[in-house]
Amino acid sequence: MSDSEIRLLIFGGVLVILGSLELILPRREFVRFKLSRWITNLSLAGLDNIVLRLLFPVLAVGFAEYVDQQGYGLFGFLNWPVWLELIIAVIVLDLAIYIQHVATHKIPLLWLVHQVHHADVEVDVTTGIRFHPVEIVLSMLYKFFIIWLIGASAAAVFLFEVLLNVFAMFSHANIKLPETIDRPLRRVIVTPDMHRIHHSTLIKETDSNYGFNLSIWDHLFGTYTHDPKNGHMRMQIGLTPYQSDKPSRLIWCLALPFRQIKRALGFRDQ
Repeated sequence: MSDSEIRLLIFGGVLVILGSLELILPRREFVRFKLSRWITNLSLAGLDNIVLRLLFPVLAVGFAEYVDQQGYGLFGFLNWPVWLELIIAVIVLDLAIYIQHVATHKIPLLWLVHQVHHADVEVDVTTGIRFHPVEIVLSMLYKFFIIWLIGASAAAVFLFEVLLNVFAMFSHANIKLPETIDRPLRRVIVTPDMHRIHHSTLIKETDSNYGFNLSIWDHLFGTYTHDPKNGHMRMQIGLTPYQSDKPSRLIWCLALPFRQIKRALGFRDQ
């Protein structure tokens, strides 16, 4: 099996498992636009994959193979054990994604596309794969740069991509973990209760808990919030201007960044 087929198999399995757990052990009870949200979020994920395949001859793992063959990057000049390079590469890539995530909130042009992710009116496993195609393309280019910079191996990139996909879905899952499990677990990895705060409509809470995999970065850089102000059950999710069914429509999501650019240029919607 190719790396893409293995990743797809893992993705499908994790989606089914977490989706089932959401039905059995939901953290928050919600029914708002459930079916349309799932259709839109899954459609966005499928569209993202199609766009990447059309634009790039190889993706992250294939690019890492090329980098390794050419001896580019930091590891190309070092003679460290393979296992050590793999661990360091995965950690550096995770830090890079944390930095990227912060940038998408701080840089207005990046926020234009990232807000599609945050416009979801609820948070569940499918929110973790809800991204605008433009953001996915920019993210891939950014990953290419980091891979080239450090000379990450194909094995390290494959492992990281799998972890990123799995933990993106896990951290967004609407599942209830016992506090005795959640509290110690979030010292190492991002848990659903920890990341859900990032999707609050309160700016102070949205501007925290940026991590997807490792929680250390939020603790280290002072962006960690322990609990939401209004509690998890009463916390409002999404973006304040879009508390309707609009974010659950595929065309609305795709058009949102361009519609806002149009308004910024002084054009009114017809």
